[in-house]
Amino acid sequence: MRSLAPKFIKEWLTLIREKGLKAFIREKGWKVLIAFFLFYLIRDGILYLLIPYLIVNNIIQCQ
Repeated sequence: MRSLAPKFIKEWLTLIREKGLKAFIREKGWKVLIAFFLFYLIRDGILYLLIPYLIVNNIIQCQ
């Protein structure tokens, strides 16, 4: 089965499998932290800001 993961994710997973989590964090430290932060920033922005805004905006226009 073909995987749809991006290339950098595949590289990160092989690095974790080969060298372990500590070596992975030492080698890719800030990049992983930034990727983790951006993922949750985007996810929470959509969940807690965009979806409620669209719901309220649609409810107000329907009346």
